[in-house]
Amino acid sequence: MMLKPSIDTFLDKVPSKYSLVILEAKRAHELEAGAKPTQEFTSVKSTLRALEEIESGNVVIHPDPKAKREAVRRRAEEAKRLAEEEE
Repeated sequence: MMLKPSIDTFLDKVPSKYSLVILEAKRAHELEAGAKPTQEFTSVKSTLRALEEIESGNVVIHPDPKAKREAVRRRAEEAKRLAEEEE
Protein backbone atom coordinates (compact mmCIF):
# COMPACT_ATOMS: atom_id res chain seq x y z
CA MET A 1 0.00 0.00 0.00
CA MET A 2 1.27 3.43 -0.88
CA LEU A 3 1.61 5.56 2.26
CA LYS A 4 2.44 9.26 2.08
CA PRO A 5 4.12 9.24 -1.32
CA SER A 6 6.78 11.90 -1.74
CA ILE A 7 6.01 14.57 -4.30
CA ASP A 8 9.61 14.28 -5.48
CA THR A 9 8.85 10.88 -6.99
CA PHE A 10 6.23 12.48 -9.23
CA LEU A 11 7.87 15.74 -10.32
CA ASP A 12 9.81 14.04 -13.10
CA LYS A 13 6.50 12.78 -14.52
CA VAL A 14 4.43 15.99 -14.33
CA PRO A 15 5.37 19.64 -14.92
CA SER A 16 4.32 20.91 -11.47
CA LYS A 17 2.72 19.93 -8.19
CA TYR A 18 -0.46 21.67 -9.33
CA SER A 19 -0.59 19.55 -12.47
CA LEU A 20 -0.09 16.48 -10.31
CA VAL A 21 -3.11 17.32 -8.16
CA ILE A 22 -5.31 17.92 -11.21
CA LEU A 23 -4.14 14.74 -12.94
CA GLU A 24 -4.61 12.68 -9.77
CA ALA A 25 -8.13 14.04 -9.21
CA LYS A 26 -9.21 13.49 -12.81
CA ARG A 27 -7.87 9.95 -12.90
CA ALA A 28 -9.40 9.13 -9.51
CA HIS A 29 -12.80 10.31 -10.79
CA GLU A 30 -12.36 8.17 -13.92
CA LEU A 31 -11.54 5.11 -11.81
CA GLU A 32 -14.54 5.76 -9.54
CA ALA A 33 -16.75 6.04 -12.64
CA GLY A 34 -15.61 2.60 -13.81
CA ALA A 35 -12.65 3.36 -16.08
CA LYS A 36 -10.47 0.36 -16.83
CA PRO A 37 -7.36 0.32 -14.60
CA THR A 38 -3.98 0.23 -16.32
CA GLN A 39 -2.37 -2.05 -13.72
CA GLU A 40 -2.88 -4.06 -10.55
CA PHE A 41 -3.10 -1.90 -7.43
CA THR A 42 -1.80 -2.22 -3.90
CA SER A 43 -3.99 0.66 -2.70
CA VAL A 44 -7.71 0.62 -2.01
CA LYS A 45 -8.58 4.30 -2.44
CA SER A 46 -9.04 5.69 -5.94
CA THR A 47 -6.81 8.69 -5.26
CA LEU A 48 -3.91 6.45 -4.26
CA ARG A 49 -4.61 4.17 -7.21
CA ALA A 50 -4.37 7.21 -9.47
CA LEU A 51 -1.02 8.08 -7.92
CA GLU A 52 0.20 4.52 -8.51
CA GLU A 53 -0.70 4.84 -12.19
CA ILE A 54 1.00 8.23 -12.45
CA GLU A 55 4.12 6.92 -10.71
CA SER A 56 4.35 3.97 -13.10
CA GLY A 57 3.93 6.26 -16.11
CA ASN A 58 0.63 4.74 -17.24
CA VAL A 59 -1.22 8.06 -16.89
CA VAL A 60 0.33 11.21 -18.31
CA ILE A 61 -0.56 14.82 -19.06
CA HIS A 62 -0.77 15.84 -22.70
CA PRO A 63 -0.08 19.58 -22.80
CA ASP A 64 -0.19 19.52 -26.59
CA PRO A 65 -3.77 19.27 -27.92
CA LYS A 66 -2.57 17.25 -30.93
CA ALA A 67 -0.87 14.72 -28.65
CA LYS A 68 -4.06 14.45 -26.61
CA ARG A 69 -6.18 13.83 -29.71
CA GLU A 70 -3.70 11.21 -30.89
CA ALA A 71 -3.81 9.43 -27.52
CA VAL A 72 -7.62 9.44 -27.55
CA ARG A 73 -7.63 8.10 -31.11
CA ARG A 74 -5.24 5.28 -30.17
CA ARG A 75 -7.36 4.33 -27.15
CA ALA A 76 -10.50 4.27 -29.30
CA GLU A 77 -8.78 2.04 -31.88
CA GLU A 78 -7.57 -0.29 -29.13
CA ALA A 79 -11.07 -0.50 -27.63
CA LYS A 80 -12.53 -1.24 -31.05
CA ARG A 81 -9.93 -3.95 -31.68
CA LEU A 82 -10.63 -5.57 -28.30
CA ALA A 83 -14.38 -5.48 -28.93
CA GLU A 84 -13.91 -7.17 -32.31
CA GLU A 85 -11.74 -9.88 -30.72
CA GLU A 86 -14.46 -10.65 -28.17
CA GLU A 87 -17.04 -11.26 -30.91
